[in-house]
Amino acid sequence: MKKIRWGIVSAGTIANTFAADMVHVPIAEVAAVAARSLDSAAEFADKYGIGKTYQGYEKLFSDPDIDAVYIGTPHTLHLENSANALRAGKAVLCEKPITTSAAECQKLLDVANATGGYLMEAMWTWYLPAVRKAKEWVDSGRIGELRHIKAELGYPKPFDPRSRLYDPSLAGGCLLDMGIYPIAIARFFTENAPDTIHVVSRHAPNGVDDDVAMLFNYDNCIATLATSFRCKLPNTAYIIGTEGYIAIPHGWSARECHLYAMHERIDSFTDNRRGSGFEFQIEAVSNDILQGRKESAVVTHAASLAFQQDMDRVREKF
Repeated sequence: MKKIRWGIVSAGTIANTFAADMVHVPIAEVAAVAARSLDSAAEFADKYGIGKTYQGYEKLFSDPDIDAVYIGTPHTLHLENSANALRAGKAVLCEKPITTSAAECQKLLDVANATGGYLMEAMWTWYLPAVRKAKEWVDSGRIGELRHIKAELGYPKPFDPRSRLYDPSLAGGCLLDMGIYPIAIARFFTENAPDTIHVVSRHAPNGVDDDVAMLFNYDNCIATLATSFRCKLPNTAYIIGTEGYIAIPHGWSARECHLYAMHERIDSFTDNRRGSGFEFQIEAVSNDILQGRKESAVVTHAASLAFQQDMDRVREKF
């Protein structure tokens, strides 16, 4: 069986999740890891049985035995790292947010088009079976006409100006770090840009956004979205129609969804997955590469640009 040989760029927390879920994807394997520190790369490689380690990223990009790279570096490095990997001939799966603005996103898409390389943003939520089941229920009319979406993602993150989450030079803030998830949920179910956006935001002592409430207004639907470093939000997404609603617990990482008609639960779905959920996007991207595709049919380039455009519009309201 042909396997896609992955290189992981960065040995941070999110890269650990990616590597751990790789064991659930028969058509893929991690063949190399690169980090700023060789010691960090070596420790990561030992943990996951990875054969090659690199200090710095360019050596991994030039490795002829690597087919695809996963970019797990801080937000502000995504454009540079992804562009360099594409120019080196690698397929790229870049962690969300793919860049820090719509202008940056367009620059990266231009590189992908110029090189003919595969590029996808790691919006793994869109691949989760429970989220896709909820969309199937909506599309088949089981909740009637879509009227409201409620989605949020918030966890308390104490202010620390030395932390990546609060560092302006690393595009810190809850909107880019977590707010992209409820925005992506809204985009997934409406398949449209909001007509108008209303925002209430709070900010840390250094000016970084740490609490954001958003109201996205569409023609016949309203999306109430929120993200926060100040508190734990319920983090359940609700997709509400004229004849019922869907509850998606932990919407960004959902394992299940439940369909209601008024107060009665009439259907449920659970994915019974073995990993954390990254395995679904890893398998999809690996299949895309094996089939010679240059773009995902699920998380398209247009979708990634749309996320950035929505977040640009939100930040204009800060």
